[in-house]
Amino acid sequence: MPSPASLAVRGHSRLLALIRAVPIRWRILSIAALNSAVVAVLVALIWNGAQVLGAAWHDVRQVRESDKVLITLETETGHLQSLIHRYITQPSPDTIGEISRWHDLVLGTLKTRAATDPMLSGSANRLQRVTERFLGGFSRLRTVQAKITKTYEDEVLTPARDMARLYSIIEGATSHRDAPIWPQFAQSREAFTAMLVAANTYYLSLATASAEEASRNTETIQRTIPVMIDLADNDLQRMALQRLNERTKALSEGLARLSAQLTSRTELLRDAIDANQAEASTTIDELSDKMRQREQKAQETFDRTLAEISGKVLSVAVIFLSIIITAGVLIALSIRLPLQQIMTAMHAITSGDLHRNVQGTAARDEVGEMARAVDVFRENAIAKRKAEDELRASKERAENALYKLNTAQQNLVDAERLAALGGLVAGVAHEVNNPIGISLTVASSLARRTEAFEEALRSTTGLRRSQLDEFVKTSRDAAQQLVGNLHRAGELIQSFKQVAVDRSHAERRAFNLREATDQIIASLRPALKKASITLSVDVPENLVIDGYPGSYGQILTNLFLNAVNHAFAGGRSGTITVSARPRGADEAEIIFSDDGAGMTPDVRRQAFDPFFTTRRDEGGTGLGLHIVYNLVTQQLGGRIMLDSRPGQGTTFRIIMPKNAAKAATDGQPTKNQDRDGTSAWPNRTMSSS
Repeated sequence: MPSPASLAVRGHSRLLALIRAVPIRWRILSIAALNSAVVAVLVALIWNGAQVLGAAWHDVRQVRESDKVLITLETETGHLQSLIHRYITQPSPDTIGEISRWHDLVLGTLKTRAATDPMLSGSANRLQRVTERFLGGFSRLRTVQAKITKTYEDEVLTPARDMARLYSIIEGATSHRDAPIWPQFAQSREAFTAMLVAANTYYLSLATASAEEASRNTETIQRTIPVMIDLADNDLQRMALQRLNERTKALSEGLARLSAQLTSRTELLRDAIDANQAEASTTIDELSDKMRQREQKAQETFDRTLAEISGKVLSVAVIFLSIIITAGVLIALSIRLPLQQIMTAMHAITSGDLHRNVQGTAARDEVGEMARAVDVFRENAIAKRKAEDELRASKERAENALYKLNTAQQNLVDAERLAALGGLVAGVAHEVNNPIGISLTVASSLARRTEAFEEALRSTTGLRRSQLDEFVKTSRDAAQQLVGNLHRAGELIQSFKQVAVDRSHAERRAFNLREATDQIIASLRPALKKASITLSVDVPENLVIDGYPGSYGQILTNLFLNAVNHAFAGGRSGTITVSARPRGADEAEIIFSDDGAGMTPDVRRQAFDPFFTTRRDEGGTGLGLHIVYNLVTQQLGGRIMLDSRPGQGTTFRIIMPKNAAKAATDGQPTKNQDRDGTSAWPNRTMSSS
């Protein structure tokens, strides 16, 4: 006999199967129908209770409307008080206009809203009388403020301006700063400046400390004037000082009068404005307390009625909610469980397990259609995996072929570098041959003359003085020629040695760009003798690079040979210019230019491509400028640009850091560089030999 648990599971499965026989859209609509039934019942209950709540809510609303009127009155009177205080510190027509507008708003609120409100009509007259007294005090305050402004302008600022002019006259009448009057004058003028600042501060902020400071500085001015009159050395100073004394007294009287008027204004502001405002606030607070009491009673009635309605609504809601939850759980399970099976199948497919069968493909609802679609996707994934395996094998074969091609290309590049080094050795042999040959000839001649001199010395006839003088002269000439030619040969060998070492070793070191350029040019001189080419070098003496001198020599040699073979082909004459200059604090710019044949746009576009050459029939490999490009962008971490037009010559611009980055090892341009070395420069241009 089956156990109760197995029977429950079997019954649950049959129920879900029965539900899945209904399309998903009808299942969802059934939940919506249940919700609609709940809403209809709740609306009926709420409508019944709304009639009872209406009366209680009317009382609450009336109380709140009255409270809003009181809040509006309190806000408007408070803002009006703030405007009056602002007018005291910043009197202006705009402030007066705003005060008038808020005055009309307060009176309008009292006459329209407060007077018509049944709960405030008895207190509106009292509030109106307090407001009228408040505004009457402002009228008196305006009169006092006008007097204060006039006193400040006429009795403070006007004497101050006169005193400033008198100080300028006294300073102009003082011949030099060593005059006896100058210390007292400086003290007096400093006290005047401090007094003026303190007076303005007192006028604007009513700070007592500022008033006291202005009084102290005025007394200082009055004390210094008699002393300055005694020390005055001309009539103009005395007249100005007497006038200054008069204006100082007038200013002192004006400050005293201004202080009295400001005190009167403060008292008026306290008694007529702030006191009436406080009375109005007190009246409004009393009315607010009454409103809150009435609101509390109305709110209690409202809450009691609302609680009764809420109880009924809650009971109905709990019953219907239980039904909706039960139906929702069953419908959710009929959708969620099949979707979980589909998700499990999808995870298996994405993880590579393509042999697991998709469950639920026999169901006839929408989820069953999804399961059948996932099964099709699984079959497609199996086919895709087979295709990917075949593609991966093809990719491995292509990568092996590319590796072999890169190896061959690197071998060709190395061969090109060895060829350039061989050319350097040939140049060394040719250039050193002349001074060594001359030295050998002179040494041979000197040896023969020495033997003849020795025979003459051993002969019985003796040695004449003329023979000795001739031998000494001949020996001196031979020695000078030997020293000169051997010194020349030593310089050439040292220069060629440094260039050869730099080119054969990628050693990083700090080198002087001018010295390295001169050494490289010295190794290229033999090629200049074969063609009518003028070489101009303009490199600063103190430009030091921390990088790879061998790479720099390889770049300069390849550019030079490229110009000889292409720009000046067929023995054409011209000029090659090598110049350099600092570029900011961290970079150097090297310009290699010629006035040779130039090149077409097609040649310029493919200049740095490997194996591209215009002289393949003459043995060109097409790697010269490709090597230059790699050395500049990878070894030196720089950028290169080539500008050329047919018949207008060619210009290479190389910008490299003074502190070179570590050489790249993958044979590709560095990060954030285009193929021409920099994304901000034009595309690469010229071919190599």
